[in-house]
Amino acid sequence: MVQSIINISEGKDRILNIVKAQHGFKNKNQAIEFILEIYSDSFLDPELRPEFIEKLNKIRQENEFTNFNSIEELRKIIEND
Repeated sequence: MVQSIINISEGKDRILNIVKAQHGFKNKNQAIEFILEIYSDSFLDPELRPEFIEKLNKIRQENEFTNFNSIEELRKIIEND
């Protein structure tokens, strides 16, 4: 586990305390980890996660996809089903 000393403004500390209270965390560390988890889920590229790449490779190996030369070609298949 990594330990960090951070300097935050009084206003940001209040927000941290609000997050801590709203979610019933025992300390600010848990609140910070919660906020970082939300950030990573919302703003980092989830499509680059190893699970996604693994799933994509499995689909490619099983040939569960079709190539289309045009939108019209795709539209014909969708509308006929």
